[in-house]
Amino acid sequence: MAKTPVIRMAGEPQNLGDATGKSFVLREWAGSGPAELHIHHEDDEAWHVLAGVLRFRFADREVDVPAGSTVFVPAGIAHTFEARTPETRYLLVLTERLLSLIEKLSGSQGRERKSEIYRAHASELVDP
Repeated sequence: MAKTPVIRMAGEPQNLGDATGKSFVLREWAGSGPAELHIHHEDDEAWHVLAGVLRFRFADREVDVPAGSTVFVPAGIAHTFEARTPETRYLLVLTERLLSLIEKLSGSQGRERKSEIYRAHASELVDP
């Protein structure tokens, strides 16, 4: 957990690995989210697109979000996202519980195992 402010100025390396506090974690990431729609029952999540385009999928629509745009998904909303260009990068604002969920989902698991991991993190997969 950070003990002092974490400041990364433009033009400096943007390693945000130490940007973890009591309420949320800030990370710069690339790539897509999970293919399946999922819900976080107790945690909000937000993205700020730095480069490229993210496509967000919700239960009722899809939205392409270009660089410079921000998306906030409150707890309880089914969602997923996909990087639409190879250069897509974004800041991800999430809780430590969601960071743990992402780390546990690294690798390949079957749907049943994934469902268990989601449930252990106050989240769930949405049936296709």
